[in-house]
Amino acid sequence: MSVFSQRFEGRTAIVTGGASGLGRAAAARIVAEGGRVAIWDLNPDALAQAAEAVGAHHAVALDVSDQSAVEEAARESNAVLGRTDILIASAGITGATSPVHQFPADSWRRVIDINLNGVFYCCRAVVPFMLANGYGRIVNVASVAGKEGNPNASAYSASKAGVIGLTKSLGKELAGQGVIANALTPATFESPILEQLPQSQVDYMRSKIPMGRLGEVSESAAMVCFMASEECSFTTASVFDTSGGRTTY
Repeated sequence: MSVFSQRFEGRTAIVTGGASGLGRAAAARIVAEGGRVAIWDLNPDALAQAAEAVGAHHAVALDVSDQSAVEEAARESNAVLGRTDILIASAGITGATSPVHQFPADSWRRVIDINLNGVFYCCRAVVPFMLANGYGRIVNVASVAGKEGNPNASAYSASKAGVIGLTKSLGKELAGQGVIANALTPATFESPILEQLPQSQVDYMRSKIPMGRLGEVSESAAMVCFMASEECSFTTASVFDTSGGRTTY
């Protein structure tokens, strides 16, 4: 049995993008380690399946780019859970695969709305609950693309760079108030989001990883759960890397 088996006992978490991939893996681990979770996701069918499999206490089907829906969901989840200790903002899409001068404007707007504006809306909605309790852990999922930029993925890269900047500002604003905010920058890992990309793009991203392989979702979930735990107590406004050596800054 892990020494961390009950590190989330008494804690609650809201996980966006919780029906699949990293969100689902992190939510499952938090529940397994004694916490209670609410999962949010755009896909209602996958959400229902994940909620049952994970053992979620609350599930909300919503689009994180809808500010009103996010605010309502935050109030509902806080009421069901009794408090909000953790936010893991992992909902995201890749958008089109195209050079900038040919990039569809509607895809650009959609990626920014979900990947960046959605993270902002979620943070804005839950921070007051955390401040009221004097405790919080925020984990915003960015990407190595936000550090380096991937060709033919300008919207995704720009949105994730924005998440990094947002998190650095937020962490500094909240420092000393019991609420910690950090970002995760994973390299490409095996998850359903890869289905949105052509194989050539996946191959390019794999080629940039010194370890020569894609990551495993469990590897990033382990890092997320450290960032979401009480153990992460003196690092805020920072970026944690799970990139197989691709980014080391």
